[in-house]
Amino acid sequence: MNNQVKTEIYQEKAVLVGLITSSQNEERTREYLDELAFLAHTAGATPDKLFFQRIDYPNPKTFVGPGKLQEIKEYIDNNEIGLVIFDDELSPKQLRNIEGELKVLILDRTSLILDIFAKRAQTANAKTQVELAQLQYMLPRLTRLWTHLERQQGGIGMRGPGETQIETDRRIILNKISLLKQGLKEIDKQMATQRKNRGKMVRVALVGYTNVGKSTMMNMLSKSEVFAENKLFATLDTTVRKVIIENLPFLLSDTVGFIRKLPHNLIESFKSTLDEVREADLLVHVVDISHPNFEEQLEIVNQTLKEIDPREKPTILVFNKIDAFTYVPKDEDDLTPVKRENYSLDELKNTWISKLHDNCIFISAREKQNVEQLKALMYERVKAIHVERYPYNDFLFQKYDKEDAEQ
Repeated sequence: MNNQVKTEIYQEKAVLVGLITSSQNEERTREYLDELAFLAHTAGATPDKLFFQRIDYPNPKTFVGPGKLQEIKEYIDNNEIGLVIFDDELSPKQLRNIEGELKVLILDRTSLILDIFAKRAQTANAKTQVELAQLQYMLPRLTRLWTHLERQQGGIGMRGPGETQIETDRRIILNKISLLKQGLKEIDKQMATQRKNRGKMVRVALVGYTNVGKSTMMNMLSKSEVFAENKLFATLDTTVRKVIIENLPFLLSDTVGFIRKLPHNLIESFKSTLDEVREADLLVHVVDISHPNFEEQLEIVNQTLKEIDPREKPTILVFNKIDAFTYVPKDEDDLTPVKRENYSLDELKNTWISKLHDNCIFISAREKQNVEQLKALMYERVKAIHVERYPYNDFLFQKYDKEDAEQ
């Protein structure tokens, strides 16, 4: 068994499969599959076709019904498709049955996200966390894995002699999981020591859905070169930089982005990374205002943050990418309900500012729009925390503010 578990998705065509159910209408399913297509593209696959099925609940044997599965099979046979990705996590039984019928590589959303994390991991810390999550996902799926590897020539970068090795490898994986967990405990201790060594400086954490521009904001505020690109999960390892706004220093951290249906094992594995969120004094929640479903993304992040740390923290809501915002004005004679795409940027601003007052701001990190206002807002919030922590310094801030006013 290789020490590092890896999955590789080569540049091959993929079909995506989702369900329209009583709890998830067609519009929502299409949105999810659009995001799944972005995930597939990030992993290196080329989405070729989307398949939907209206069904009350997933088929316990094959996720979709037998008729739809046959339709998918005919399409992949006729179009040289080598990969099928399902939008929900598949059970080991569903994986075996679907793969036995379609005879191609089958992934679900969880395994796809794990694959992307494996490709993005750069440091020993991130690689350890990803490997642990992969092994925990793989353990109940060993039977399916080995039968798959006997047929498949590429796709997943592990090989084995077949079914007779399953029990042996189960023990190897359990031992490896135990070792990785122990290794992560040591990493947790090291990172906790690093945080203590930073002293009592105010800590600010950038949080948000994946691909909303956190790393771009980090570069802008800290004048550093954190990796940023228009792909999901560009940042895995938390980056911490010392930032000074006017006369006030503080620590700014850029954290991994969240996403719908983020695998629970991944959240657990990335505990040491997410500790930056737990220990932050102030959260800067970045939202992509140009995304048609930014409100749902905002809520997903809020729910995930509650799982990480149920305590209420001071938060600034930063609506980013106003330069990419578009809307469709609604015709006065149109009696259909107003949708998100019918609201102008000014209308959204008025709505959120009236709700959050001065705890939100609208910017474009890429175009440097309203950046000075953001810095001023962050300065005020960080200063309030600093003064509460060090009351003696309040008179220094008053002195500096008075001098600035006189100038």
